[in-house]
Amino acid sequence: MSAETDLDQAIANISSAIKEITASPKPNYTVDGQTVAWGDYLDTLTTKLASLIKTKQLIGGPYQRMTRMKFR
Repeated sequence: MSAETDLDQAIANISSAIKEITASPKPNYTVDGQTVAWGDYLDTLTTKLASLIKTKQLIGGPYQRMTRMKFR
């Protein structure tokens, strides 16, 4: 597997998790002294998603489009 394929899979996984969280939001709660903060988790996921997308763009390298112009 290439790095780009791995990044694509990571982006898809995080996007899926974000979709699930936003489709059925859950309240924050505490169990046995351990707090689960869904809003913080969503913030972390969106930050990681943005970072992965930026990394994918960076490893893709710069692109130049060659065009031909015809002058009369």
